[in-house]
Amino acid sequence: MPRSLLPITLVAVACSLPCAQAQGKFTFKSVSVDLPAGDRMFPSGPNADTVNADCLACHSAGMVLNQPALSRSEWQAEVNKMRTAYKAPIDQKDVALIVDYLVSIRGKE
Repeated sequence: MPRSLLPITLVAVACSLPCAQAQGKFTFKSVSVDLPAGDRMFPSGPNADTVNADCLACHSAGMVLNQPALSRSEWQAEVNKMRTAYKAPIDQKDVALIVDYLVSIRGKE
């Protein structure tokens, strides 16, 4: 076999092996999973509606409420991280409202 055809032959053989093994039938079945109960909404308070609208799209209220108490600047950094690193769809006008809310419920002096 010419040396120039060897890579093509190896790729063809490698690609055909998984196809040859996948001849059996696949069976899908439904399963039921019990998830732990979680807080559906953030506790009421000033700006809670904004926090519920912006934050619950990505994570539970319980996940946030179980975080350690943070200073205002630390909460600001967290909200900024959600927007920049994780691309959370939080409008810039909501950032201060969210930070105020988080400081009011989980802020440290």
